Amino acid sequence: MRWALVKVCLAVTTMVVVAFAVPLGLVIKEMARDRAFSNAEREAAVVVPALSITTDRDQLERVVASAGSDDGMAVHLPASDGRAAVDLGRQRAADADIAAVRKLGRASTTEVPGGSALLQPVALSLGTVVIEVFVPESEVSNGVGTAWAVLAAVGAALVVGSVAVADRLGVRMVQPARRLVEGAHELGEGKLGARVPEEGPNELRLAAVAFNSMADQVVQLLANERELAADLSHRLRTPLTVLRLNAASLGGSAAAEQTRTAVAQLEREVDTIIRTAREAKPQTAAAGPGAGCDAAEVVRERMAFWSALAEDEGRKVRTAGVDRPVRIPVARTDLAAALDALLGNVFRHTPEGTAFAVDVHNGEDAVIVLVSDAGPGIRDPEAAMARGRGSGTAGSTGLGLDIVRRLAESTGGDVRIGSSVLGGTEVRLWIQLDGREPVRRGHRGAVRRRRRAVAGRS
Repeated sequence: MRWALVKVCLAVTTMVVVAFAVPLGLVIKEMARDRAFSNAEREAAVVVPALSITTDRDQLERVVASAGSDDGMAVHLPASDGRAAVDLGRQRAADADIAAVRKLGRASTTEVPGGSALLQPVALSLGTVVIEVFVPESEVSNGVGTAWAVLAAVGAALVVGSVAVADRLGVRMVQPARRLVEGAHELGEGKLGARVPEEGPNELRLAAVAFNSMADQVVQLLANERELAADLSHRLRTPLTVLRLNAASLGGSAAAEQTRTAVAQLEREVDTIIRTAREAKPQTAAAGPGAGCDAAEVVRERMAFWSALAEDEGRKVRTAGVDRPVRIPVARTDLAAALDALLGNVFRHTPEGTAFAVDVHNGEDAVIVLVSDAGPGIRDPEAAMARGRGSGTAGSTGLGLDIVRRLAESTGGDVRIGSSVLGGTEVRLWIQLDGREPVRRGHRGAVRRRRRAVAGRS
């Protein structure tokens, strides 16, 4: 915008300067020419009184000499009373031009070497006398070059001044727009304190006011959302306390111990949700260098927890690929939450007695965790992956698979739903190991190729 305004102002000012300077320069040139020929007419008028008194050659030569321009003036007397024509001074004009002026009786100018000649006729009793005055080219153009230089300097100064003014105006317009863009980028990057100064032209000032108002509303909405999440999580503490007290009275059986462990873990998860909501930090973040966990150990631990419930419901359980450590760049609690979400879906959406399995495949650049079952399967995988929609059955919120998806995409991987070898649903959790950028939805061709390569090696 700034350079566009400068270019427009430069073009307009240049056209205005040219439109006025060129005609003015031509007028100055014409005025200089008129001045030179006016001086020549005055010199010719000095000789006219002498011609009316005498036509003697000697006297006329003295008159011409007294005019101070004997080299630039000539007097042409016609022939009369048997006397030949007399020419005084230096003749520059052609005889034909002189004869034409004598015949017409009107003053005329003619081009001669080195300039121009003014031919002024004077009617006397002896005939028409022609006075020739030489006007040098230097006198015709005297002062024209200086005037043109002054015009050019003034025009250049006007152009430079207009460009400077346009540049200042452009800066005044561009800077608020640039600050608005920078504020939008900062807000998009999560810097909720980004605000834009409300200054500049009226339109940009109104845009800055609208942006700041929008940013305030975003901050307020996020704060309300965090408080709501914290309040809802806090409400779970009362029933959890009751469950913990009841579990303490169950005795020392294995089922009672598992119940107490589950209640303790649930209390920890609720505390984590409250802290995360209060601190406005995401639950799942990319792990830094050296961080992560042993996926095989986490799978063994969670399978030990779910195996007791599977035994009660008569489900067959199979685990593979967890006999050796498998390091992944994911926090232990995040992977455990993702596995619990997947296994919880198996128990929630398949009949009792349905078998399921968890397989871990360790590749060079990725780790694949497969959770498969022998249930009825998922009719619409795309709808199941949509956050907040779920499978449409009772008790399904659609948040479990979204937790798994965000965990995978934080490492550059993804989640796929398909058919398992057991005849039901297979959820494939792809965890990238090489630290690539997270994959966005709709751009997973490279991930699919890497997944096929790792699956082939496994």
